[in-house]
Amino acid sequence: MSSVKACWATSSTGHRVVWLIEYRDITCPSPALTEDRKTGLGTRTADMGLSEYEEGGMTVELPFLFWFSALEAMLAKDKRVTEGGMTYSGVTKEIFGIVFLLGAVILRHKIGIGVNYHKKEICPKLLFSVQETLDFFTSFKMSMENMISVLKMSSRVLVFLLLVSTRILAIFAVTYSGDLAALNALKASWKNLPPNWVGGDPCGSKWDGINCTDTRVTSLMLAGTGVEGREFSDISSLTGLQFLDLSNNIGLKGVLPSSIGNLKNLTVLILIGCSFFGPIPDAIGSLQKLVYISLNSNSFSGSIPPSIGNLSQLSWLDLSMNKLNGTIPVSTETTPGLDMLLRARHFHFSNNQLSGSIPDQLFSSNMNLVHVIFDNNKLTGNLPFSLGYVQTLVVVRFDWNSLDGPIPPNLSNLTSLNELYLSNNNFNGNIPNLTGMNSLYYVDMSNNSFNASGVPKWFSSLQSLTTLIMGNTRLQGQIPVDIFRLPQLETVVLSNNNLSGILDIGNSYSSNLTVDLQNNSISDFQQKSDYNLQLTLVGNPVCNTNGANAKFCSVQRRSNDLLPSNRCGVMSCGSHEVLSPTCQCSHPYTGTLHFYSFSFTDMQNSTYYRILSGSLMNSFRSSGIPVDSVNLNSPMIDIYLQFQLQIFPSHEDSFNRTSIADMGFLLNRQPFEIEYFGPFFFIDEQYCCLPGSKKPSHVGIIVGVAVGSSILVLLIVFAWLYALRQRKKAKRAIEMSNPFASWNPEKESGSVPQLQGAKWFSFEDLKKCTNNFSESNCIGSGGYGKVYKGTVASTQVVAIKRAQQGSMQGATEFKTEIELLSRIHHKNVVSLVGFCYEQGEQMLVYEYISNGTLRDCLSGKSGFWLDWNRRLKVALDAARGLSYLHELSDPPIIHRDVKSTNILLDNNLNAKVADFGLSKLLGDTGKGYITTQVKGTLGYMDPEYYMTQQLTEKSDVYSFGVVLLELMTAKAPIQHGKHIVRLVQEAMGNTKEPQNFDQIIDPTLESGSKLVGLGKFVHLAMSCVRESAADRPKMGEVVREIENIIELAALDRKTEKRFSSSSFDETIDESPLHSYAAEGFDVSYGSFPFHVQRQ
Repeated sequence: MSSVKACWATSSTGHRVVWLIEYRDITCPSPALTEDRKTGLGTRTADMGLSEYEEGGMTVELPFLFWFSALEAMLAKDKRVTEGGMTYSGVTKEIFGIVFLLGAVILRHKIGIGVNYHKKEICPKLLFSVQETLDFFTSFKMSMENMISVLKMSSRVLVFLLLVSTRILAIFAVTYSGDLAALNALKASWKNLPPNWVGGDPCGSKWDGINCTDTRVTSLMLAGTGVEGREFSDISSLTGLQFLDLSNNIGLKGVLPSSIGNLKNLTVLILIGCSFFGPIPDAIGSLQKLVYISLNSNSFSGSIPPSIGNLSQLSWLDLSMNKLNGTIPVSTETTPGLDMLLRARHFHFSNNQLSGSIPDQLFSSNMNLVHVIFDNNKLTGNLPFSLGYVQTLVVVRFDWNSLDGPIPPNLSNLTSLNELYLSNNNFNGNIPNLTGMNSLYYVDMSNNSFNASGVPKWFSSLQSLTTLIMGNTRLQGQIPVDIFRLPQLETVVLSNNNLSGILDIGNSYSSNLTVDLQNNSISDFQQKSDYNLQLTLVGNPVCNTNGANAKFCSVQRRSNDLLPSNRCGVMSCGSHEVLSPTCQCSHPYTGTLHFYSFSFTDMQNSTYYRILSGSLMNSFRSSGIPVDSVNLNSPMIDIYLQFQLQIFPSHEDSFNRTSIADMGFLLNRQPFEIEYFGPFFFIDEQYCCLPGSKKPSHVGIIVGVAVGSSILVLLIVFAWLYALRQRKKAKRAIEMSNPFASWNPEKESGSVPQLQGAKWFSFEDLKKCTNNFSESNCIGSGGYGKVYKGTVASTQVVAIKRAQQGSMQGATEFKTEIELLSRIHHKNVVSLVGFCYEQGEQMLVYEYISNGTLRDCLSGKSGFWLDWNRRLKVALDAARGLSYLHELSDPPIIHRDVKSTNILLDNNLNAKVADFGLSKLLGDTGKGYITTQVKGTLGYMDPEYYMTQQLTEKSDVYSFGVVLLELMTAKAPIQHGKHIVRLVQEAMGNTKEPQNFDQIIDPTLESGSKLVGLGKFVHLAMSCVRESAADRPKMGEVVREIENIIELAALDRKTEKRFSSSSFDETIDESPLHSYAAEGFDVSYGSFPFHVQRQ
């Protein structure tokens, strides 16, 4: 029988290190031992001396060495040493073999290859091959047959084996007991934790989201994994914790406890996108090792804790997107303050309710700040002179506050500054001279009260400038042609000033230049025939001349959808799968990137997107995260630059929990910089497809060796229970295979008694009425499938939505949706006519609405024009439809995708709310909100959703507010990369009263007519789009306010009677229609655009 051999080496300090064990005869090479006490590992490392282990040493836990040395001492009499190894004979050889096999299993579990012990995969090479393992069990069987010899072992050996078996269990259970207790407490109080959080050894069993150093839990990273819970104090017992990232788990809520101060070793704290509220505990200032804090996108309130000033190691401080109030804390003789954070590089405090003045003490020349971001607060007073001392600054944002006074002249000392945002304040005095700031890319000082002046010469001196926004800053005189010669210039906005004279762009402007000069006094344009730029001169005298160029005297709209697209041709994916840029179908991890700053405005320049996607991919790959590709889409500027990000997995069709947590940590920690893009935060959508844990259980291996028979019995029991469960599931599946059987439609009419008028159409009926679903009958397509026009019962025109394979629901879900739709009966809601569920098809049959969508009408595509009174009527119709869904439907319904393309106009231009494929029952949740992965439309989405991941009736109110702004302006929700809400806010200015509306009002509304009620209409729309859902009105209140606006309009008595609450159901005579197209017009059903030819 082969002998067992262990190769070993002894260090200069006398510690023996076992570095290879084999169950065969070998010659042990002589390793060169080196000692490497890694911080906190408590291990020693020996160089392998073998080619397959050239990456680094093998790390062996010290407890293993203890019992190996003990065995060696106990059997010293039988040992003979040869070539640096040792062999044994007789019964002791069998004992040694058992111990070494168990030891090898432990080494397989505990040994790391390479220098990054805590990051790399645990030893990928088995120390024993399968054949060698079988050989061992054969020898083990032989040793059992030789039981007599075993029973003759001395009492010392029997005692030793007992000690060894106990020690083996102790070695395997390596997690510190206090950490284990804390994690078990979390298991008891939190939901949706990873499924492999089982057993009694988080470190040894590699629980998802847990990393350990030696026996201590040092990181807890569960970003974006959907965990839920209110109790946070248990984490405070993990006193060895260094990294804590629980970001993007909207189900984590409650108050952050003061016991967080127990985490004295914490260096990184990330809680972005959760639901924490209440004050930030003052105890956070006791975490002296903290380098990175991000509590972005929660609901923290109260003041900024002054104790944060004690965190002398802090580099990144992000408290944005909360409800913090009070003043900015600075140090006094007795209290710390933010001015003490001399190592800090990031101050992010945007979108809070901070008030008071900015202390001059806040900044000093000793600071290393790179980003200072305080936009969208309630700060008052002057911009501090001390800001000019921090010459490391790259981005400064104080826009959307109430600052006043002159801008400090020493701001020009910030020669490293790339981006300066000071817009929408009350600054006065002269426009500051920024000469010498040659690194500036982006300058926005619009909407301030500077002294009237000519165009500053320094505009033309900033050679790196890409964006210059100086609208409403009292500029006057002629625009120097030199401005347009700047080589990097992409956007110039000088609207709402008093610029005059002849405009000369010159010939040296960049090819992608956009110039907005609306509402000035420019009298002429030195026009050249080959101009290739986007220029807007609306509101200037030059546009009133006979020779005015219509191209420049109308508002031009630029698409933001020119992002790089894949070249996969016609390919389809399964349910919930998405086609990646590399033409693979998989389940991407999705969310929104919000950039605090950015140095460009040309949304059509694909170079920026390639740089961003390339930087993200390089970061994922260098971190070992299995990412195949990324996709960026839907760019939007609304305070910040936003992108929808899709991250596609490689090798598999979905990510596991570890990859999701690692991606979340990388995107939140941001250890990389991206050219042209500033700092950002990432809000994800809950990942749909987290698989269960697939990691093997080493505990099971050891227990299997010891108690194999017991496991066999358990397997038999489990198999029997599983068979019973499968039998029940099969029986239930048979019962549910046809959930429609109980409806029993009438044979003649197809009517279903349970559906209050909706009919069951056969597949053949719908096939016939659509001419076999021919393309000539296809009137639209979308994510749900195609929409066909047809005629049923000889006379009724319908729209038939035919689901494609990827969007089909289960039978029960489809039945539930039909029951819901069939109960909706309101004149301002599109009605369900019937459905079809047979031959593998799912189809919904709706009434056909002939005049298309409100969006098409406002854009001029439909061929109809709506005057102001008709727009008020459309607003009231749509509001009544939504109010019915919210308040009168049983159960109440949240639409989830309110937009102008889902408001349809019938023959009399009455509005109907459409498209309930995305609607959800509110009553079924019992919570008053829905937590879900939203499929809504960018530009209409409730901003509070990005923080709460919860949809309420107020989410529909926000979307409807955007529709009201569309009715007034005829603009798309996102235009030129800017959100319509922001456009209206800028037009209203700091007075919050309607003014400067000439630049945004729909030019097709007759300028000579008085738009009665416009001011109240705007105030109503802006109340609907308030940031906080609690501040928005209910839809019933919106209905009443629109009725009041209509009553205030000076209509004649007949019209007034029609618009009154009591008689509004009367049909209104069709108002004059103005055709925009002679031959045809585009309309759509729901959200599916299609084209109809005039007959």
